[in-house]
Amino acid sequence: MMQQYLRIKASHRDALLFYRMGDFYELFFDDALAAAKILGITVTQRGQSAGSPVVMAGVPVVSAENYLVKLIQAGQSVAVCEQVGDPATSKGPVERKVVRVITAGTLHEQGLLPEKDSAWLAAIAPSEQAIAWLDVSTGSIHFCPYTAQTQPSCAAWLEAMLQALQPAELLLAESASTKNEALQDLLKVTLRRRPDWEFDADQGEALLKERLGVASLAGFELTGDKASQEALSCMAALIQYAELSLGQPLRYLQAPRRQSNHQTLEIDAVARRTLEITTPLFSEAQAQTPTLLSVMDRCQTTPGSRQLRQWLTNPLLDNHALAARQEAIAWLAEQLETTKTVCAFLRGTSDLARLSSRLALKQSRPRELMAIAQSCQALQPIAQRLQPSTSLLETLAAPLDQHVLTTAAEELLKRLVDEPPALARDGGVFREGFDSLLDELRGLRQNSDQFLLELEAREKAATGIPTLKVGFNAVHGYFIEVSAGQATKAPSHYQRRQTLKNAERFITPELKAFEEKALSAQERALARERELYDELLEWLQPTVRPLQAAAEALAQIDVFQSLASFIVNDDWQMPALSNEAEIEILDGRHPVLATGLTDYTPNSIGMNTAQRLFVITGPNMGGKSTFMRQTALLVILARIGAPLPARQARIGGIDRIFTRIGAADDLAGGRSTFMVEMTEAAVILNRAGPKSLVLMDEIGRGTSTSDGLALAWAIAEELAKTNACLCLFATHYFELTALANERPEVVNLHVSAVEHNDQLVFLHQIQPGPASKSFGLQVAQLAGLSADVIQNAVAAQAMFQPQGLVRTLSAKEEHKTPASGGKTTALRKVAATQASPNQEKDSGAPQLGLFQ
Repeated sequence: MMQQYLRIKASHRDALLFYRMGDFYELFFDDALAAAKILGITVTQRGQSAGSPVVMAGVPVVSAENYLVKLIQAGQSVAVCEQVGDPATSKGPVERKVVRVITAGTLHEQGLLPEKDSAWLAAIAPSEQAIAWLDVSTGSIHFCPYTAQTQPSCAAWLEAMLQALQPAELLLAESASTKNEALQDLLKVTLRRRPDWEFDADQGEALLKERLGVASLAGFELTGDKASQEALSCMAALIQYAELSLGQPLRYLQAPRRQSNHQTLEIDAVARRTLEITTPLFSEAQAQTPTLLSVMDRCQTTPGSRQLRQWLTNPLLDNHALAARQEAIAWLAEQLETTKTVCAFLRGTSDLARLSSRLALKQSRPRELMAIAQSCQALQPIAQRLQPSTSLLETLAAPLDQHVLTTAAEELLKRLVDEPPALARDGGVFREGFDSLLDELRGLRQNSDQFLLELEAREKAATGIPTLKVGFNAVHGYFIEVSAGQATKAPSHYQRRQTLKNAERFITPELKAFEEKALSAQERALARERELYDELLEWLQPTVRPLQAAAEALAQIDVFQSLASFIVNDDWQMPALSNEAEIEILDGRHPVLATGLTDYTPNSIGMNTAQRLFVITGPNMGGKSTFMRQTALLVILARIGAPLPARQARIGGIDRIFTRIGAADDLAGGRSTFMVEMTEAAVILNRAGPKSLVLMDEIGRGTSTSDGLALAWAIAEELAKTNACLCLFATHYFELTALANERPEVVNLHVSAVEHNDQLVFLHQIQPGPASKSFGLQVAQLAGLSADVIQNAVAAQAMFQPQGLVRTLSAKEEHKTPASGGKTTALRKVAATQASPNQEKDSGAPQLGLFQ
């Protein structure tokens, strides 16, 4: 047996081998030690191999999925080795082979997959000029080539794509220059290096044509150009790796879809994290902290939740497509009773996208087939209620009303019992009356109880032994049991089968004949059911493609009804859309914080090319960061076609969102908080364009006041003048408000707060002009600093004078260069104004010094 194990293990060196032995999966040697450390199971030793003890650990087959989840989450892959030979006819060890290699990116088993998220398997082309990704659980495959015209650099594009995708497993060519460490710092992903020959474009083309049953890929925007070749090389690696894992072809692979750089709003990696679109900023708060996705997700189905996630992470720039979504959402909001009925039917559907894939693999369980049948029953009623409606909803209704799915549902309900068993091998899958041979075999098994009762009565009468019993156990089969005291009365034709402490067990020729017939009938009944089940799976194969189409339509309809509920229940409004660089929001509210609140303070903003950089001042906890995040989140919602929590809004063609919010160091990368800030600021300055939205929060606070102010001024001016982007720039440097006097596109805003009875009251209102006071000491008092510390701080304020700032800027001006002279002169004007408190100031200039 160990020779067989070692031979199989040699072909799967990189995976833990689950070696089937009876009711357990056993692991041996290093695999046992590695698994035990992750799973917390016991390691034992038994016998020897090559002179060394055989170290082993095992998990029960019935609960294997629970252990597999932990192993996959720990980054392991698992090769599942099953018994495929017949123990009764095998000479030596029963034949075994690996039937499945389970990895993080090739999951299709329901118990291993996250319900509301996709476990993407991604591949990067050896040239790093393209990326493709596959959801093995649904067959959905996508690709995106690098386009130099729309992206500043390939590396930045690739980083943004990976951050948006968050794949579970990533394939790289062995020759790729990308460092594993760099990718693992960027993503929590399992990396696999694959041979270069697997990234072959011609092979990718051949595989796609064969799996899709087409003669040309031109209809999928794969035309043979360089970009297509790069994408095909990625898809070749994906398909081969997935099929190697599954042990069979991807018969359910869907048509590949191209994602172009210019079709979606790019949200950079930092922005995705700080805006908390799908994941809380702090991982330890994942269960408690709401995100944009968790708040917006009112879907009735898990495929709907996955579709919403995909939309939120890939907002669209195509106003025509968004207008169609808006129209569908508005119709569902208006047709309230229809929408309620549709929701009721949606709740009756299961995850058809994943169920159809398991059906294509012929691995569906009986209860999954029943789920398909019950889901198909709901399709036609949903389609009927969406006719007539809007053009998009009617298009989505079409794949729901297919005769092949209606027929499949009827046939499944006719064949399967109302409550099928968990596994087909347990039997009891098909209804009585469906198959005459199966009914006959079941009859033999079910009538055995009556025969045994009759036999027991006859034997009691014939032997005169009143305590005689007829029974059965799995080891010895059927028997006649007589107490030890009555054993001498047993007739001569009773053959002793087993001796117990207080009884003897016998068998008779009649009982032996019955045993062979009954046990044979049970085995034959199970074999017949297996045969019928395999035939059923084969008969259902033509429904896979229709089921996939219906699943995709259902998911989109579910998202539409979810978004429509915000119009009905929360009075959200549809925004107008344009292609200009503009954001106009009247009485907007934060979509996460304001949901369910009646006292949330709304705020407005009007950004365009004439007024594009807003310097926001005011106290900590006043609401600056919330307002900034609110604006970005409303843009994202508008760009998926959703209504907004605002009285009125007009959202332009924002193509990128960048953020520099919050303070955090990077200890592993050896970067201080200030270095992280400057790195993120550099990315923004290098990449933001006229249609980008930039959020900058308190830039420059990680260094000295003079250096921080100088950098904040220079960065703000660069964003306004060179990048010409839309920017919300929150700061505690009141001196920056003077930038509005220097540049016409800069506007001052502040968050309001008042002092009442020696208490600070935050009004959370965004108002025009600079703030009048910082309220830093009051906020510190609210935070719990003692009265002594606060009084000491008040006294310290009088010690600090702004002349230090004047000296610093004067020194800088002496060494200025022509390129930076304008900025320095403007800063010196601010400092000089502060040095002369009695001098009359412009309305846009700050009224306070650094520490006032």
